[in-house]
Amino acid sequence: MQVLTVQRGLLVVLLLLVSVEHSECVRCFARFDLILGQCDEDIGEVDGDDCCQNPHYGYQATDGVCRSCGPPAWSPWSPWSQCNVLCGEGVTQRHRKCYGIGNPDCENSADNVQTKPCNGTCCDAEGWGSWLLWSPCSVTCGEGGVRTRERICSSPHECRSACSGPSEETEVCPTHTTCPVHGGWTAWSGWTPCSGSCINDQSINVTIPSRARGRTCTNPLPSADTVPPGKSCHGNNFQLQDCSELPNCPVHGNWGAWSPPGPCSVSCGEGLRLSMRRCDSPPPKYGGRFCDGSSTRSSSCQSPCPVDGLWTGWSTWGECSSSCISQGPVPIRTRQRTCSNPAPSSSPPGRSCQGEDSQTANCNHLPHCPVDGGWGSWSPFTSCPVTCGVGLQVSFRRCENPPHQHGGQPCPGEGRRTRPCKTDVHCPVDGVWSQWSPWKPCIYPFRKKSINCEKAGGSQIRERQCLYQAHNGSICSGTDLTDRRVCYDVDKCPIQGIWDSWETWSFCKPSCGVKSRRFR
Repeated sequence: MQVLTVQRGLLVVLLLLVSVEHSECVRCFARFDLILGQCDEDIGEVDGDDCCQNPHYGYQATDGVCRSCGPPAWSPWSPWSQCNVLCGEGVTQRHRKCYGIGNPDCENSADNVQTKPCNGTCCDAEGWGSWLLWSPCSVTCGEGGVRTRERICSSPHECRSACSGPSEETEVCPTHTTCPVHGGWTAWSGWTPCSGSCINDQSINVTIPSRARGRTCTNPLPSADTVPPGKSCHGNNFQLQDCSELPNCPVHGNWGAWSPPGPCSVSCGEGLRLSMRRCDSPPPKYGGRFCDGSSTRSSSCQSPCPVDGLWTGWSTWGECSSSCISQGPVPIRTRQRTCSNPAPSSSPPGRSCQGEDSQTANCNHLPHCPVDGGWGSWSPFTSCPVTCGVGLQVSFRRCENPPHQHGGQPCPGEGRRTRPCKTDVHCPVDGVWSQWSPWKPCIYPFRKKSINCEKAGGSQIRERQCLYQAHNGSICSGTDLTDRRVCYDVDKCPIQGIWDSWETWSFCKPSCGVKSRRFR
């Protein structure tokens, strides 16, 4: 029997090492949770052989089910279920699952469900308590009011099914009092026309036209025959408003007196002497008419002299060379002038204009052109982070070639990419103790002597094996491969029989009805 156990352990280890030979491509995960039976920390798609070089990993094949790369192992037992009856004798269950590479076969594979008897704790459940008092009616006068009352389930949470029916009642509660009717304003009437068409600010006291509107407390009228009577409306029934949006009344302009003639406009040659008057008695305002006629009058004055050239005024600036400021040179605009105001005389010759006839300016007032982001180069992949099995390498790139600015689009796509890496080195597989073998026959420990039906004590042993240990994994904790105990050989000896304890009750068959039975 010891040889068979060793062979079985070696066979399982061999299956672990070659179980996914010529395997398909699988989704590999760096952790398998025995409690939840779930994979975590996705590495990526790799060959099944490479993924399961690490017994702590898990994988997901095309069927979508998560499996462990480790040797067969039981999950922890689930918590015991609630008793299947509220009162009396019932049963409760718990279960566990076997996880492992391939089609795992844990020891005692049939022992995946356990059942034990239980007693319902709700035999003395109190159920509903008494109804509480009714709430006040939702209205104090008129009809359409309701009131409610509640009751509380006094049973513990696990016995709540002992309380059936609603926990709240609602009923209509009409009153016998007529509600007072409070007065309400009608809508405001329309505004009357303004009392004038413009605002006159030329007088000492500025006159602003006004308009009015009204409303009445008849929507509805306040009731006089109720107790208490209805309340009248609050506020004014009349409003007066300035027509401040009207324009000012126009003021027409009028000329002031002429000024004395001024000096001759030139020191030589033919010039002009000017007199001026201003339209300021009063000046025109608010759309009033400007004074008719000219504001200047002239008389000639002569003395011959050369005429020097003068610049005309600058022209308006031209269009900018671009509609926005890009990464390169700033856009520019230009303007011009000519030496023709007047042109320099030729006889006698006058001086020409000094300075440039054109100007250039930067268009700094323009907005910056949007700059879409551009990816920089991918960084080299990081080194493989594991020394056995399969790991995950990472490479990065930055959106800085150029970075997006001034409303430009950010870089499309991701700034991080990954790829699986494999070491072609199998991770250590730690050993797991097998269950103890059945006890071997009871024998006399010193010489070949029969102790069957004798009072002489003997000894018997049982054995276990350290399974699955491979690739320099840890051996099983503890050193005992053999367990020994004192025994007595009572095989086929006449012994006065006594009953052992009762087994647990079986499930009821059928599961419901008056003929349902169970046995033990």
